Amino acid sequence: MSARTVALLLAALLLLVQAQLWFGRGGVPQVRELRERLHLQEATNEAARQRNAELGSEVRDLQEGLEMIEEVARHQLGLVRPNEIFVQIRRPEAAAGAEPSSLAPEAPAQAAPISRSN
Repeated sequence: MSARTVALLLAALLLLVQAQLWFGRGGVPQVRELRERLHLQEATNEAARQRNAELGSEVRDLQEGLEMIEEVARHQLGLVRPNEIFVQIRRPEAAAGAEPSSLAPEAPAQAAPISRSN
């Protein structure tokens, strides 16, 4: 083989590789398109992450809010759930029949709901 034939063969192979790079599967245009789609998907994912964080925060606030409402209703208003028995324990007075001192604050009554299973 002559040097010219080898050079032409190498040039043809180079053109074939370049054509594959520019026009074939996995070529430059397809990579560019995939990068654009990737950036768009990453932006969409970030927006979804932010929305999920907002919703998670909202759910936690609602749960804590409901728990706070239930706590206030139980302790301050004496409300109980269905199938619970309310038991209140009062502290005995210092002497039988003695009136509590108006200067001393009353000791708070202890209350605890008890669940009753049927």
